[in-house]
Amino acid sequence: MNVQHYESYQALSESAADFVLKRLEGTHKRMLCAATGGSPTGMYAALAKRKSELDITNLKILKLDEWYQLPMGLDGTCESYLQQHLLQPLSIPASNYISFDSMAADAQLECKRIEEAISTQGPIDVCILGIGMNGHLALNEPANELEPGVHLGQLADSSKSHPMIKESNFRPTHGFTLGIGDILKARTIVLLVNGQKKKTIFTQLMNKKVSTQLPASLLWLHPDAYCFYTDQD
Repeated sequence: MNVQHYESYQALSESAADFVLKRLEGTHKRMLCAATGGSPTGMYAALAKRKSELDITNLKILKLDEWYQLPMGLDGTCESYLQQHLLQPLSIPASNYISFDSMAADAQLECKRIEEAISTQGPIDVCILGIGMNGHLALNEPANELEPGVHLGQLADSSKSHPMIKESNFRPTHGFTLGIGDILKARTIVLLVNGQKKKTIFTQLMNKKVSTQLPASLLWLHPDAYCFYTDQD
């Protein structure tokens, strides 16, 4: 993994946006897997300012994960975040967006639907990721074993109190997520890490020891992974 350090969150965001634009340039079929949370927000804003440089005609956006049974229209969902920070600013048409339905009646069928979409419309060209306070990737929580494919995962206690959903009266216990195998199949991975609160988990990641108890450490196995880091918010 190529690790790059920045003096400010703005510098990180602008550099990451420049990197992503270069990886997505062209008019051919491409797929961007988009994470939510605090870390990518600045990068998405930088992308929006440079939207004229990105041809979206054949660009598919794939939602990385979603809280299970948190209604899609509510603030705090990954859906509302992506609509606000990425999809609407970039004018992505609904036909180019692949999204988990948080209220899907059949979780297994919903996972299968997303798997088929990746299979037929992918592969993922660029996968945007953040790292959880416990080292999770997407909603792949630390465990003795990790799921390779799309699945409904049980949330760790720390994820149940995630800042995205702290204002909600509903506390999800599970979430839809791409699996570790899906993430590692992406052609390029962009991991965004910022703030003093992430300094401890970033230090652990930099030990370069690979363990399912620190899911983000599996990114050391990927041939084209980039980490953009600053200890500033």
